[in-house]
Amino acid sequence: MSRLAQTHGLTDVQREILATVREFVDKEIIPVATELEHRDEYPQAIVDGLKELGLFGLMIPEEYGGLGESLLTYALCVEEIARGWMSVSGIINTHFIVAYMLKQHGTQEQKDHFLPRMAAGDVRGAFSMSEPGLGSDVSAITSKAVKDGDEYVLTGQKMWLTNGGTSSLVAVLVRSDEGHTDAAPHKSMTTFLVEKEPGFGEVRPGLTIPGKIEKMGYKGVDTTELIMDGLRIPADRVLGGVTGRGFYQMMDGVEVGRVNVAARGCGVAQRAFELGVRYAQQRHTFGRPIAQHQAIQFKLAEMATKVEAAHAMMVNAARKKDSGERNDLEAGMAKYLAAEYCKEVVEDAFRIHGGYGFSKEYEIERLYREAPMLLIGEGTAEIQKMIIGRRLLEEYRFQG
Repeated sequence: MSRLAQTHGLTDVQREILATVREFVDKEIIPVATELEHRDEYPQAIVDGLKELGLFGLMIPEEYGGLGESLLTYALCVEEIARGWMSVSGIINTHFIVAYMLKQHGTQEQKDHFLPRMAAGDVRGAFSMSEPGLGSDVSAITSKAVKDGDEYVLTGQKMWLTNGGTSSLVAVLVRSDEGHTDAAPHKSMTTFLVEKEPGFGEVRPGLTIPGKIEKMGYKGVDTTELIMDGLRIPADRVLGGVTGRGFYQMMDGVEVGRVNVAARGCGVAQRAFELGVRYAQQRHTFGRPIAQHQAIQFKLAEMATKVEAAHAMMVNAARKKDSGERNDLEAGMAKYLAAEYCKEVVEDAFRIHGGYGFSKEYEIERLYREAPMLLIGEGTAEIQKMIIGRRLLEEYRFQG
């Protein structure tokens, strides 16, 4: 176990879960991650292993067949998994966000129907906010739902849907002006729980998943569009049973998702440090290991400090949410810092490898392509700084 990124105050159960996940990562993920990533192959065997470990139900309450663990436990597991291969943590993240939204906002019938199967990993979740022309402006959503008797008819195009092909349940945010025509834009949005068959093409009448989007990194996990053209959804599949609450439900999910992205950044940074410090002791120049050169030692010192700082902020944000307190400030800070530090630590490890870092035979090449996704996932750095700035002005309002 590394000295870096240790978490104090864990229970025996938490330590046992983390030890099990770390062993799984070391034995089942790291040895095959780069090969699968280069082939852009979905890691089915790894996902099956995570299912057996019960990780798809880690935060789902025990009454629904889950483990009922905290956000902190989940984030620390994600950190370990991302250390092995970030794409695998992405497969779990979207599932976790949908399960969290159901737990927090779903009707009792919706919880009873979905959560036991999600805890078992038999139903895999994905969520969808973004659209082709949307960016970070969620209020500009154009996908819409129109009431038709006991159903809603959904039309529109969504973008950047992680697990779009492999999921069987998608939480989709659309505009529904029913009863909210005079409200602010974010008050006229509704989240629908859309069940579908896994795969590509027309996965149910009115719903098409065109295929995987080709990406620079973050391979293996399928990222897709979602096209709705006359998709009919029963009214009882409105999350929470009431329209107009979708924006708040999604933002609650994204808030815990930001802790998850911070954890992913921590995990990737840890792996980059491990690769860098190991290579620095193996590679010799001028008659000695490059780790003995002061310039390399300075890099290692900076990298380790960033790993430790990002981990501490991520843990703080998770614990804040677990306590029931508002944590958008802490989650925004953790996501912003962990993503930026991850990019910097990966680049320093890449530099330590020299020309070999550019070779696909070395793992750092994969990390170098994966790290940039964290800069934009669950909100760009600029969005995080806006959130942080607004919250700071609320906390430190000048009275004059």
